[in-house]
Amino acid sequence: MQKLVVRCFTISLDGYSASTNQTLEQPFGENGIRLMNWAFATKHFSKMFGKSSGEEGIDNDLAAAADENIGATIMGRHMFGADRGPFDMSWKGWWGDNPPYHHQVFVLSHHRRESFALEGNNSFTFINDGIESALEKAFTAANGKDVRIGGGADTVRQYLKAGLIDELHLVQVPILFGQGERIFEGLGGIEDQYECKKFIPSNSVSHIIIGRK
Repeated sequence: MQKLVVRCFTISLDGYSASTNQTLEQPFGENGIRLMNWAFATKHFSKMFGKSSGEEGIDNDLAAAADENIGATIMGRHMFGADRGPFDMSWKGWWGDNPPYHHQVFVLSHHRRESFALEGNNSFTFINDGIESALEKAFTAANGKDVRIGGGADTVRQYLKAGLIDELHLVQVPILFGQGERIFEGLGGIEDQYECKKFIPSNSVSHIIIGRK
């Protein structure tokens, strides 16, 4: 059965997945990129950037597993780019001509934009009629595989609030932000639907797997 999953969604010790003042130069907000240092150190992520270095172990194994059996991705407008309002049509995302998805990506937005394709079997479709519509289209595009939510915090929060996420893999980094974007806001009742299934500490972070009760 197909599942809606969130994999390797990184948060600070106080629960923030991005800092404030997101820009093209700082996609995770001011000094927010330090959240991802654990990932950049792994062999899996190094390979994505064309490098042969990187560490193996728990973090690397779980980072690699995050890409298994994924047939489509859903993301929010802020995950796609830093601009607000009507789209800058010249902007094709943070990832260059060959993004790391290699399948169809559905972007939630209040603004319309035509779909487009990039190298590596990557395509981006913009959804204006809600999270359920995006999920239905993503399940169809995934052709039996699972659908992953790529971010950001608001998109994960909407799907959690609707009870549509089957598995949430959080990576908690031992740093404090104090402000920014969080997924666990306004989610009263979530404790009745979800529970921690696994807690896997490594030398640098904690992996927390949350699933349905």
